[in-house]
Amino acid sequence: MSSSSRVYFPELFLTQMRELLPAAADFDHFIAISQQPLRRSLRINTLKISVADFLALVAPYQWALTPIPWCEEGFWISREDADTLPLGSTAEHLAGLFYIQEASSMLPVSALFAGGTDPVTVMDVAAAPGSKTTQIAARMGNQGAILANEYSASRVKVLHANLSRCGISNTAMTHFDGRVFGAALPEAFDAILLDAPCSGEGVIRKDVDALRNWSVESTQEIAATQHDLIESAFHALRPGGTLIYSTCTLNRSENQQVISWLQQRYPDAVEIETLCDLFPGAERAITPEGFLHVFPQIFDSEGFFVARLRKRQSLSPLPVPDYNLGKFPFFPVKRNAQQDITEAAAKAGLVWNSQTHSLWERDKEIWLFPRAIEPLLVRVRFSRIGLKLAETFTKGYRWQHEAIIALANPAAKNRVELTLEEAGEWYRGRDIYPERALPGDELIVTCQQQPIGLAKKVGSRIKNSYPRELVRDGKLFSS
Repeated sequence: MSSSSRVYFPELFLTQMRELLPAAADFDHFIAISQQPLRRSLRINTLKISVADFLALVAPYQWALTPIPWCEEGFWISREDADTLPLGSTAEHLAGLFYIQEASSMLPVSALFAGGTDPVTVMDVAAAPGSKTTQIAARMGNQGAILANEYSASRVKVLHANLSRCGISNTAMTHFDGRVFGAALPEAFDAILLDAPCSGEGVIRKDVDALRNWSVESTQEIAATQHDLIESAFHALRPGGTLIYSTCTLNRSENQQVISWLQQRYPDAVEIETLCDLFPGAERAITPEGFLHVFPQIFDSEGFFVARLRKRQSLSPLPVPDYNLGKFPFFPVKRNAQQDITEAAAKAGLVWNSQTHSLWERDKEIWLFPRAIEPLLVRVRFSRIGLKLAETFTKGYRWQHEAIIALANPAAKNRVELTLEEAGEWYRGRDIYPERALPGDELIVTCQQQPIGLAKKVGSRIKNSYPRELVRDGKLFSS
């Protein structure tokens, strides 16, 4: 490691990088930019707001937003103080209008939807914390279904929180090792994103110690796991479907060689689709095979690798897994009860598309499932499906926070719009005392015309029902 470097670079890693970047100028540029802070970026959540409306809304912040070439909803923040901006404390972030996402990590989803791809069923094999899952959901318009899997138990909760904040209603969550899906759900998906666990060589600008545990042996071990994951994903993909393989690392053994390994195993089924036309400037990062191999110095971003594969033909199925799913605990809501629930929800200001979502019940809970996931319900165990809509009790329904965020009609008659100051109190879990008439006893609370919760009117106050686990200290950041 160079003593003048603020980033930890193992010597063998530097040797590897010299082989990948044989031109001295490119190698020197890589070393130099790796020691510069990563510029911040965000992606607008078009399920909630259009790009134009968002840009108008945040104009007072003077964020100096620069478009990201490969994502129409993505922007770099170009202000000199961008590193210290409390983006997560803005009303717009808390209401799910944008996601704080590194620019390079927007590439895999852009590649997935390139060329007019219009999938109905998608799997995100390693989904947490949710940046790509929410990006996929926005591209799908909350239609179809996404199986969002996360192997790490500690990250499942974060994944759900981000899906809920962004108003996502077309996901079903699982908690498995991604190697199970090829056998458990053969040829079930139109498209699959495998953003594979990797050695993280591309994230050193965000984490100066990212390479502390790096070794050639560890990258080889990780690559072996990646082989298993990509083979499983390829089996779970229907013929004609699209598989995106991506990593945030730079070495060939975890990137190009993983694709070569899959090609050698299934030479008649694996077709590489070039990404040379994905966006203006893509040719700067394109490999001879048609992959994107993004070194940090090319676009002033994190390092990333993206490959787009097409499955040309069906594969012989893997051995059927031997496990007991147990009894599925949900039942479709009966037709007459469906009408009662739908009418009560509409009265409360909640609406959904019954063509794309269906009502299910478990004990005294009412859930809204994406219809496109229903064929998979008895084939794998889910940890959470769709949205929890309501709990039933003797006097009707207790509507759930995540349903309000995803389904509330911003023009509902029972909507009460909070000022930014009042919204700050709301997010801190405090009751609101508005000096104005309230439009009902059960209120949809909005800020900037976006639903942020449901509340009861008690006398002249708005009784706070913001979920306790989401309550935050501190004030909203404002312009």
